[in-house]
Amino acid sequence: MSTTAITNLQKELQHKIDNKTKPTGSLGRLEEIALRAGMIQESIQPQIINPHIVVFAGDHGITATGLVNPYPQAVTAQMVLNFLNGGAAINVFCRQHDIQLLVVDAGVNADFGDTPPTKKFIHSKIGYGTKNYMEEPAMTNQELENAIEKGKRVVKDIHLAGCNCIGFGEMGIGNTSSAALIMAAITKLPLEICVGRGTGTNKDQFDTKLKTLQKVYEKHIKKTGANPSATDILRFFGGFEIAMMAGAYLEAAKNKMIIVVDGFISTAALLTAQLTDQSILMNCFFAHTSEERGHEKMLEYLKAEPLLNLRMRLGEGTGAALAIPLIRSAVNFLNEMASFESAGVSNKE
Repeated sequence: MSTTAITNLQKELQHKIDNKTKPTGSLGRLEEIALRAGMIQESIQPQIINPHIVVFAGDHGITATGLVNPYPQAVTAQMVLNFLNGGAAINVFCRQHDIQLLVVDAGVNADFGDTPPTKKFIHSKIGYGTKNYMEEPAMTNQELENAIEKGKRVVKDIHLAGCNCIGFGEMGIGNTSSAALIMAAITKLPLEICVGRGTGTNKDQFDTKLKTLQKVYEKHIKKTGANPSATDILRFFGGFEIAMMAGAYLEAAKNKMIIVVDGFISTAALLTAQLTDQSILMNCFFAHTSEERGHEKMLEYLKAEPLLNLRMRLGEGTGAALAIPLIRSAVNFLNEMASFESAGVSNKE
């Protein structure tokens, strides 16, 4: 769209919002959401059609050491099976709000060969977990390229099937460590601000985690200097699920989809994607502020105002699943609520 067309669309949407049978601004942030949805879809009648949550799952080589994770690596595969059996929190919320859930094996250290590919599960394994980034980069350039391209393909297929609103979740023991390293590399904040407790970490375990990640950060960042590229950051520290999610963000923005950003790990993936295409942020709604340490600073860096703050830190896309109904409510009032003229109600003029 031209600059003039964008300006005219924004004025038209704002007029439509203001002319509903309500005092101006009385629906608060729902009015802002409706306006943003219309701008993303380039329409004065935006819609939420066939919304999806995609959960990317992958394992991390560092977890074999036990230095950053109290839970064993095997939990990743166990939780993937829980998703497929419908027993996780994300399953509950998606069922409740009529959101399609898709689980992607991006790189779990387990064989799901007996699980048939369905509309709910996609085999896209890059490898059986990343390498241990204490010793070497987490992945090769080729693995990274494959992960990004497969993430794009997942979203392209969903979009072609009629989805225009998408949120991303993740599952991977150890991925809060990857997210913290990515955050530090991009925001330049001290690592101790970025590293959180993750899943079930006590004080002693946290101290060990922080010391371990400080060594990892120094080892890899020294190779590239102060401003590593998104490619380097993902290759050094990423998980296959995070890299795949970065590609998914890029494809969703390319297709003018409404993107609902979940928590700490999902926002870390977005940090890398926006280094490639900063305009991606125009398509994003930030679902919530995670209780995971560092997420609030991430949001400040992106100048993002989240829709919810429920003290959640589960991941899986649960925050996005709870935010999508709010976005749906915003577009529904825009399309279905009467105007002063159609209702025969006098406005203040």
